[in-house]
Amino acid sequence: MEPDIRIAVDIGGTFTDIEILDANSGAIHQIKTPSTPADPSIGLLTGIKQASERFGFPLEAVQYLLHGTTIATNAVLERKLPLGAVVTTAGFEDVMQIGRHGRSDVYAITLAQPQPLVARRLCFGVTERVNAAGEIAVPLDEEGVRRVATELAEAGVKSVAICLLHAYANPAHEQRVGAILAELLPDAAITLASDISPEIREYERMSTTALNAMLVPIVQRYTDRLAGRLKDELPEAQVYLVQSNGGVSGLAKAGREPARLLLSGPSGGAAAAKRLAAELGEANLVAVDMGGTSFDISVVHEGEVAMVNEGEVDGLPVRLPMIEMRTIGAGGGSIAWVDEGGRLRIGPHSAGADPGPACYGKGGTQFTVTDANLVLGRLDGESFMGGAMPLDREAARKAAEPIAAKLGLSVDQVAAGVIDVANSALATATRLSLFEKGMDPEDFALLSFGGAGGVHACEVADELGIRRVVFPAHASTLSAWGILWSDIAHDLSATQIGLLDAMAPALAETGKRLVAEARTLLAEDGVPEAAQRFEWALDLRYAGQAFDLRVPLEGADFSASGVAKATAAFHALHRQRFSYDEPSVPVEVVALRLKAVGGLAKPVPAHSEATEAGHSAQQRPVHGRSGFVPTPVLAREAVSASKPVAGPAIVEEAYTSIYLPAGWTILTHASGALIADRLASH
Repeated sequence: MEPDIRIAVDIGGTFTDIEILDANSGAIHQIKTPSTPADPSIGLLTGIKQASERFGFPLEAVQYLLHGTTIATNAVLERKLPLGAVVTTAGFEDVMQIGRHGRSDVYAITLAQPQPLVARRLCFGVTERVNAAGEIAVPLDEEGVRRVATELAEAGVKSVAICLLHAYANPAHEQRVGAILAELLPDAAITLASDISPEIREYERMSTTALNAMLVPIVQRYTDRLAGRLKDELPEAQVYLVQSNGGVSGLAKAGREPARLLLSGPSGGAAAAKRLAAELGEANLVAVDMGGTSFDISVVHEGEVAMVNEGEVDGLPVRLPMIEMRTIGAGGGSIAWVDEGGRLRIGPHSAGADPGPACYGKGGTQFTVTDANLVLGRLDGESFMGGAMPLDREAARKAAEPIAAKLGLSVDQVAAGVIDVANSALATATRLSLFEKGMDPEDFALLSFGGAGGVHACEVADELGIRRVVFPAHASTLSAWGILWSDIAHDLSATQIGLLDAMAPALAETGKRLVAEARTLLAEDGVPEAAQRFEWALDLRYAGQAFDLRVPLEGADFSASGVAKATAAFHALHRQRFSYDEPSVPVEVVALRLKAVGGLAKPVPAHSEATEAGHSAQQRPVHGRSGFVPTPVLAREAVSASKPVAGPAIVEEAYTSIYLPAGWTILTHASGALIADRLASH
């Protein structure tokens, strides 16, 4: 039997998480190694070589490498981007600066707008006009384009976003501008809006196009380095990068369209949640990933992950399909502080990995959530990170003393207060993620993962009214585990505006065109037709509305019955989301969407049998609802599949811990996950 090793990698700011699957035996291994921010591919290869030695497989046996990365996200957040310019229709040079005037904080006195990616002096207009029907109203002034090229060259521009008005309806002018600039500026990265985001709404389209153009040099430089290193080290491996939609793409496409990588890492956790929902028979899961600096929330409803047509990074809109995610600045490294009103607050500032929480012993002096968990006994200072990184409890207590003095409380009371405030923030963000979709937390189970999540999950669930919490195997590397099961995915769309009934024939024709484009893309990836599948959706709204909802379709059926089904699904979704619908108002279509999926083979993982839980010889004082109480400490492997462990208890594994409060029990599921249930009396 030929060896078949599959590796999934999630590169974070501090650690690179790696999951290794032996497709023949079904064995799965995990490893964590420090990230190398200057060149993430170095840390990636270092970790793979360590795994090869530890788990005994030759590098030549690696068939697939699936890779999630934050390189695009970090470049935007840190604004470490090459000099970029925008070329648009004359008269629309101010679109980036005007933006949108919506308020994310309705109580703020002043409106804080994100800093535009491109300075106004580098936004150029060219004479041309295509109308909304795709008809050419004003011919393109090609000499004007050449004059703009000269100005771009003199400015030293490295990236150019071409975003002409209504190019989604007819891209001819955009394509010609792109051809001229490519000829005159051969070293510049050029992105056409009609390629990356062929949709209405000029600001969102321009923002997405500019982001993509400015990320091209950064991501292509990385993919070129990665491909060069892997050619020698992993000669047999097919390499894919994870996209924001939860699927993967080849290196060439990732280099051309790097804006699709902006939620690369977190989307692996959402993909894992969808797979676990099927394994566990839990159709409704709210997945929460708590790391050192952030808390990411995604939702699985009726077995499907929630998707949106537009997200944002650092306040900048990205008009591309992506997994719906809410992120708040609350993690293990979040710093506790007292505001002017004498209230205890948590975050959003983080101690990061260096110096990190005070208990890390690297010079940090500010009290964090991790310090509070250590003071309360919920973390064991000696066994943290498998014993490789002992924690200093006294340093944590010392960091709490200034806060205790301000509030007139003891250090233990401050630590308990920090956990209460943190749990409240986590519960509020989770509740909002469900309420804004018209969903009730009590209808969901909580899926907790990330290194810091286990010690908070049950108390957060208590606050939400959730009665079941799932702690998956490999919780601290679950995003990498989710990436392991990813498929190739390409998103295609076409703006089609009009009443749904009247647009049905045009939608059918457009659907055929999108399928042809999708089959070409999947063929480039080497996906046979038998492994191809197509997922359809329509963006629909009531006539007169300014916003639309994404409505999944069973297929590209635009017959009278198909239109009736789509209309009924829209009414139901609108009623769920906004508590009302208007069946008497005509339904308007805005866009047709196709997600083309190329299925990769899915080996069956092996699960180890759970052992029976014995009485734990270990215990330590842990602070619960009524102060410190002696609490048993178990290894994860000691939790039984048939005999529940009752809280309070601590369950430990190499990279994370679980705090089980009184009123909860925990068992091992056949999948390897631990399932905690709240007793009916609590």
